[in-house]
Amino acid sequence: MSESQKSSLRVKGRLMSASEIERTLVRLAHEIVEKSQGSEGMVLVGIKRRGVPLAERLGKLISTIEKSPVGTGVLDIQFYRDDLTTAGAKPVVTPGSLGIDIAGKDVILCDDVLYTGRTIRAALDALFDHGRPRRVQLAVLIDRGHRELPIEATYVGKTVPTSSREIIEVKFQEVDNDEQVLLVERID
Repeated sequence: MSESQKSSLRVKGRLMSASEIERTLVRLAHEIVEKSQGSEGMVLVGIKRRGVPLAERLGKLISTIEKSPVGTGVLDIQFYRDDLTTAGAKPVVTPGSLGIDIAGKDVILCDDVLYTGRTIRAALDALFDHGRPRRVQLAVLIDRGHRELPIEATYVGKTVPTSSREIIEVKFQEVDNDEQVLLVERID
């Protein structure tokens, strides 16, 4: 494939540094505790991949604020997606447990970027397969707009208006051995 045929990415700028991510998570943790009037009956569920470190970090921060442990779980939704296209092999279905009981709990669903809303819709389908929570709220590090479904985050770290050619890259130490949020543009 020649260079002219290949789509490439160009970094347009850094939206958040490691320290800005940390400050944002501290603010979100306080906001969650305040709006929830504490952490009793609360669990955080991270959507694989980068929603998981987000849920775990928020869980630790909330546990410290409330001086009481807050459980976290992991949700793998890859086979619930309605926009997966498969050429040949089907995605591997790994129906696993969340690692936490959500029945009757206040669930804070965590993901790194909220974009079209399709991932969250799929996550809600998957979540309800695991039990019936009392309430589900959504926490995201970045809301970039362009919704295709009527889904809104309860807790937003930062709102970043983007074009359809732009991509938000969230990098977490736990997944990427890097810690920053970048705005990247697709160059065709």
